[in-house]
Amino acid sequence: MKFFIDNILIIAIVLLSGGALLWPLLTQRGKRATPQDVTMLINRSKATIVDVRDAKEFANGSLPDAKHIPLAELDQRIGELDKFKSKSVVVVCQSGARASSAAAKLSKAGFTDVVTLEGGIAAWQKAGLPLAKPSVTLSKPLAK
Repeated sequence: MKFFIDNILIIAIVLLSGGALLWPLLTQRGKRATPQDVTMLINRSKATIVDVRDAKEFANGSLPDAKHIPLAELDQRIGELDKFKSKSVVVVCQSGARASSAAAKLSKAGFTDVVTLEGGIAAWQKAGLPLAKPSVTLSKPLAK
């Protein structure tokens, strides 16, 4: 008991710093999946991929067949995803933070199986998995 009394300040600092390190893990809600798990979901259940990054990030590459709905527009465009409410929906962003927010919105809107890509596109690339470049739509035909 004397040890605890003599070292109360150090013990308090250890407990506070440990709590600060665990806080992000404890506050994340919803299911998370590794890039390998997402690959299996895509291959097995035809999961729908929703990329919530901004247009510039999306233009650098995305998961194959991803639907691009920036997080800022999700509330207005959530109706575009209604037909996928009963299917697996994988939400993707650059690092995972925006995807958690989007997953919460989708779950609140009635989507039954929402998963976030743990680590986002950065983890996908680190795992050596391919990114698809968005197709370019030309406004006028190329000259011959």
